[in-house]
Amino acid sequence: MRRTAPRAAAVAEPEPEQTAAPAPAPAPAAAAQPLRTEFEFELPRGYVDDSGTVHRHGVMRLATARDELVPLRDMRVQENPAYLSVVLLGRVITRLGTLPLVHDGVVENMFASDLAFLQDFYRQVNAEGHTRAAVTCPHCEEPFEVELGGSRLGES
Repeated sequence: MRRTAPRAAAVAEPEPEQTAAPAPAPAPAAAAQPLRTEFEFELPRGYVDDSGTVHRHGVMRLATARDELVPLRDMRVQENPAYLSVVLLGRVITRLGTLPLVHDGVVENMFASDLAFLQDFYRQVNAEGHTRAAVTCPHCEEPFEVELGGSRLGES
């Protein structure tokens, strides 16, 4: 068998300097906005408790699938499907004024205009993902957006 002599290690030649501009730095990643799960609201009239105190400012959280499924087993909802929104709102409203606890009994004793407001607010928060509404000025007919959550009615 014939053996060959080992080769000498190749010497690396220095590469000529490149005059091209350095590659641009990668763009910084946009800071991910945290998911907003609670939304403040102001009732048009307000809930009046047993002592006569009016509670207007509240907080509603995003609904879960469980929030929408559990009320369907409630006997009141089975007897009267219109009661669904009362039970559902009682689950997702986390604060109302200085009340220690918000439940469906509180919601069922609200004024009809406040219930309608909360039903619309629930749809805005859970279905559309925001609490802004497009409206048109009745005087100049210019379109603009209003924030429904966290602002007093009539303010933009």
